[in-house]
Amino acid sequence: MGLIGPISPIYSEHLNMTKIIQPHGNHKELLSYRKAEIVYDITYRFCRRFLTRGDRTIDQMVQAARSGKQNIVEGCQASGTSKEMEIKLTGVARASLEELLQDYYDFLRVRDLTTWEKDSRESLYVRKLGNRSGDTYEVYREFVETRPAEIVANIAICLVHQANYLLDKQIQRLEKDFLKEGGLRERMTRARLKARRDGLT
Repeated sequence: MGLIGPISPIYSEHLNMTKIIQPHGNHKELLSYRKAEIVYDITYRFCRRFLTRGDRTIDQMVQAARSGKQNIVEGCQASGTSKEMEIKLTGVARASLEELLQDYYDFLRVRDLTTWEKDSRESLYVRKLGNRSGDTYEVYREFVETRPAEIVANIAICLVHQANYLLDKQIQRLEKDFLKEGGLRERMTRARLKARRDGLT
């Protein structure tokens, strides 16, 4: 019994079918988010270990890592009412991680340190670690907190590439879904038309 009386079975069924506000807010279930969170955790510790306090690069790298993570969260939250905003925020997350990636490359280049090749033994090992179920920062903690800067930066680079790959796939799916289903306005229009057909208005 609602405040205005019982809801008819027909109207209740109609509400379930229209789903104007889509399920949203499930960012922790996204592989892209979990990978971006690991990237943030590694970046925070990398900056504390290897960059000098007061270096502006610290803020830039940590903020880029945070933006990569947080914009996935905001995109998921916005997805219920705006697929356009979800796509935009996911794109911002992707751009932020690309900026962070270049910072890691710069760190290695200006210090004449080695950047691992994509299919090197070391890169393949990191990718193998990342394929574990329930991948978290704990998988990498020992390496990040004990290995030299060159190794930690390369680990971060591998993980940023993984996160970017996942975000690229995610954006492609979001764009495909948007073209197929439309956004909030389209769902509202379909709901109104269905309500008229069912004699609910």
